[in-house]
Amino acid sequence: MKILALLNRDGGTLKTTDRDELMALMRDEFAIHGHELAVESCAGDEIVDAIKAAALRDDLDVLMVGGGDGTVSAAAAALAHGGIALGILPAGTMNLFARTLQIPLDLPAAVAALAGGVVVNVDIGSVNDRIFVHQFAVGLHARMVRMRSKIQYGSRLGKIVATARAVFLALRRVPAIELELEIDGVLKRIKSPAVAVSNNLYGVGHIPYADDPRGGELGVYICTERKVGAVTKLTFDILTGAWRQNPDLLSQTAQRVRIHYWGKNRKKRAVLDGELCTLDAESVVEIHPRALKVLVPAEATYL
Repeated sequence: MKILALLNRDGGTLKTTDRDELMALMRDEFAIHGHELAVESCAGDEIVDAIKAAALRDDLDVLMVGGGDGTVSAAAAALAHGGIALGILPAGTMNLFARTLQIPLDLPAAVAALAGGVVVNVDIGSVNDRIFVHQFAVGLHARMVRMRSKIQYGSRLGKIVATARAVFLALRRVPAIELELEIDGVLKRIKSPAVAVSNNLYGVGHIPYADDPRGGELGVYICTERKVGAVTKLTFDILTGAWRQNPDLLSQTAQRVRIHYWGKNRKKRAVLDGELCTLDAESVVEIHPRALKVLVPAEATYL
């Protein structure tokens, strides 16, 4: 295969990685498997444009990106419904989609696994035609990300600490957002601190990511409690994968979810794959089964 790898040198792990050594390892590993690999290092504010330009090429089999969930999401959006496969070098803080695809989080191990990997089709989600690979969330999650954006951090560990602080600050006052939800044609009006929709249902026993990237369904999660203690417990149950046992979380699967929001404040009121975005008056969330080609380890269990 002909592969282009774009590394976000300002993102997470790659900030503190010897990139010359990593790039040499990548070239050697992929050459052993008969692939033609070119590697480029990009600044964080340049990588999205580089991804969009690469997605228009007609001579690539795989576009590999090294970065966090934001970089991966941008690449998936550019490559969705197309012929170029996405490869992921997990170099962010959480690497949630890489975990779903069972790509090793250790970079040398990821390089080796992908060099001998296979191209398969997996699911993606969309919100009003904006692609996501992990989650669309409204309410408490957006508040947490807004608070984290105000905290300075310069490393992966610093981002983890900033996230923990932001969770603590966000939970000091639990919001209640009035929404109208239509889930596979069933209408309900709710007042909830948090609603989230994921690309396939989260697995249990670990941080929130899907175990099956080809399940063909959305996961829908609605917090039903507003008391600080209960919401705090639910937050930690979600982070540890114990969410199914928590009585304050309604969850189900769906093919299509429509969210109607009456609030006047829309800017930065939703989160799409970890990035703040505007919450439209009406958001239509849909699953697109096997609409993204990805390069994954040949031994991935969902295969």
